[in-house]
Amino acid sequence: MEELVKETKSRFIKVRCPKCKNEQIIFGKVSSEVKCLVCDKVLSEPTGGKGSVKARILEVLG
Repeated sequence: MEELVKETKSRFIKVRCPKCKNEQIIFGKVSSEVKCLVCDKVLSEPTGGKGSVKARILEVLG
């Protein structure tokens, strides 16, 4: 019997903080604010769907 697996549409994203240049990995669909672990600047905000990313996206991780 063949099993079907749905692939998620959300991804993890590697971003760089515009203030301190720290790189960290965040989830693409955030449900709360994501802040930089070094300088506490907001990197992504929830919008009801995909997060509004306020940092430079370096790579989308699959």
